Amino acid sequence: MNSIWPVLPVLLPLLGAILTLFARLGGLQWQRAVNLSMTAALLLLTSQTLLVAGANEQQVYLLGNWLAPFGIVLVLDPLSALMVLLTAVLALFALLYAISQASDERGEHFHVLYQLQLFGLNGAFMTGDLFNLFVFFEVLLLASYGLLLHGGGRLRTKGGLHYVVINLVGSSLFLFAVGTLYGILGTLNIADLAAKMATVGADDQGIVAAASLLLLVVFGIKAAVFPLYLWLPGAYAHTSAAVAALFAIMTKVGLYAIIRVHGTLFSEQAGALEGVHIDLLLWLGMLTLVLAAFGVFAGRGLKEQAAFLVLASVATLLIGIGLNTEQALSASLYYLIHSTLIGAALFMLADLIALNRGSYADRLRVAPPMANAILLGSVFIFAAIAITGMPPLSGFFGKVLILNSALGHPLQVWVFSAVLLASLLMMIAMARSGSTLFYQKSNDTHNDGTTLNPTAAVVVMGLLLLSPALVITAGPVTELTAQIAEQFSNSESYINAVLTQTAVTGK
Repeated sequence: MNSIWPVLPVLLPLLGAILTLFARLGGLQWQRAVNLSMTAALLLLTSQTLLVAGANEQQVYLLGNWLAPFGIVLVLDPLSALMVLLTAVLALFALLYAISQASDERGEHFHVLYQLQLFGLNGAFMTGDLFNLFVFFEVLLLASYGLLLHGGGRLRTKGGLHYVVINLVGSSLFLFAVGTLYGILGTLNIADLAAKMATVGADDQGIVAAASLLLLVVFGIKAAVFPLYLWLPGAYAHTSAAVAALFAIMTKVGLYAIIRVHGTLFSEQAGALEGVHIDLLLWLGMLTLVLAAFGVFAGRGLKEQAAFLVLASVATLLIGIGLNTEQALSASLYYLIHSTLIGAALFMLADLIALNRGSYADRLRVAPPMANAILLGSVFIFAAIAITGMPPLSGFFGKVLILNSALGHPLQVWVFSAVLLASLLMMIAMARSGSTLFYQKSNDTHNDGTTLNPTAAVVVMGLLLLSPALVITAGPVTELTAQIAEQFSNSESYINAVLTQTAVTGK
């Protein structure tokens, strides 16, 4: 179906970046107003986009009116619509927090880079072309470099350097993989690649499989999968809280790319190459999860723990994808919504606690009593319950759904062991952190922390309240994720929608 809807979530942030650039002439307040207005408009647009995607088959937009596979296509389906809506929700909360804490004042071009980041993210979710996935990856990475280093500082620069270097390596590997697939199959359109996958000769199957695993390495770098995750704790823990919160969706881009690219190319129509990546995904997910749990346990600061908790959520999602069933994909999407929002809120909460502790910051050591300890402690307990997957919040429901989908799988014992062991370690770690931060007090009664910013606190609590909202609306949300999983499993529908889309003739 030919439609304008796939291009709108991509164009709006690009327009926002241009307008924000011109708004610099009016000062910071104008930039804030434009950025907030464009991000709020994006939220409204993507909400409607999800409704449109749920009511129709895949919708395709032919850029330049060139037919696939020769031209560039943008594709809207419920999966991509869900991702751009989640991005918009997260972006609005993160921006409100940045403005309330004035962290956008610490460097140049924050608001322009913010909109460019959304442009790259939405483009990656909407594109139906492998090379343009690479292009949008580069756009969001370039914007993320600036946002990550915004405000400067030694630790921020050190973490940013690791982030930049490993992503440059990933970009190079991406080009190698794309060139290999193009050399064998003569196309980079995802639907066309999938259609031609079954025709790959026996002599070329090994090369195509190697290219697919190289792509898996690239997406694994973006998602921070073992052994390519070491850049994440340093980068996320030392950037500003608002940027770290927005970056909670960044790792999900890598997971989305695995679902979209590998899930489409190597589905049942791929013949001998079907599921070439699945077993590796499952084992990597379990290994990453256990190591992330140990990282949470060994974390020396709350922000560092939050970074490892985001990594643990990525690993849990990777396990769900590796189970390779409709039920597992549906469960993973529910958990993806939860983990993205709550992981982002935890970075903001860690920042509030650090500011209230003054020179002690977020380090897990005994400090003088902080102001508003009861309020912050209560919010911390709520966040810890949500992020570690304890009942009755959405993390518990997400993990139960994933574990339920693992029943009957040959590796179900390993999956249950990894998820439950990691959950136990993370619960112990967060309980110890809460005890250190809020119950253990030093003899020094002087606290040089700042007073609690009420606006920032409201933003954090508002984001955390989406967890019980996910529980209350679990019925319709799981119906949506089940619909997405069912439609995604029908790769023929996606292939036909893209390859049979006709050009607009103007008649």
